[in-house]
Parts: sequence; structure tokens; C-alpha cells
Amino acid sequence: MPEPVQVVCPHCDTINRVPADRLGNMPRCGKCRTALFEGRPASLSEVRFRRHLSHSGIPLLVDFWASWCGPCRTMAPEFEAAARALEPRMRLAKVSTEEAPGLAAELRISGIPMLALFAGGQEVARQAGAMPARQIIEWASRATVGA
Repeated sequence: MPEPVQVVCPHCDTINRVPADRLGNMPRCGKCRTALFEGRPASLSEVRFRRHLSHSGIPLLVDFWASWCGPCRTMAPEFEAAARALEPRMRLAKVSTEEAPGLAAELRISGIPMLALFAGGQEVARQAGAMPARQIIEWASRATVGA
């Protein structure tokens, strides 16, 4: 039997243990009963980001963005399309640099949109600038091979 993978619920932040071979079977949260993967990015505050980062057994791909940023708004539907393609292999999330300026400073997010990929609680890759969904998927897939 495959080792279970920890998956943090995008709704209630409960840590769930899901058998690795069942990630694609539309698993539900043991606490709130919502789907663990919905094919769209989770919106995370600084506190929620830290919980997902420290407890997720799958890579976490984060779009750091701001509401005033035109390229960020342009990339939003592309990032959502990438979520549909990349889940459940990784969790996609959005963090507003306006709402989490301390986190953005700590991670040295100097330009947005900024994609940062985390695995095992550590940043493994980052990419600045707006990208189409296909490019996001290809970049994230390549970056997780060595992670």
C-alpha cells in the first residue's frame, strides 16, 4: 500500500492523509467534506500560506500578485487553467502581496507576478512575469522533477 500524502484542505486548512495512488480520485476533506482539489487556486493569507507550506506533502505553486498589477490580472485566468491541469500533483495558490507584505518582503518578492514553487517546505524555483497556462504547466512540471 502506498504511503499516504499530507494534503492541506484549501477551505478549512485541515491536514488530510491521502494514499498517494488515490490523489486523483477526488478525495474530500475529513473535516469539512469539501473536495481537496477543485481545479482552481486557493487564496492564502500569510498564516494559511505557512500552514500549507509546512504541512503539504505535494509541491505548492504560488502566484504572488497584487490587485493593481495589470499583468497579474491578465495572468489570473491562465493560472486558474494551470491549476486544472496540475492538480492533484501540486497545490496552486495565490498570495496577495498587498495583504501579506511581510511575507513578500521575507521571501524577497520584488516583482509581480512572481511564481514560486515550494517542495518539502523549501523554495525550489521561481519565475517572474506573466505567462500563459501552457508555459506555467511546463515550467512547474520541469521544476518539480528535481525537487
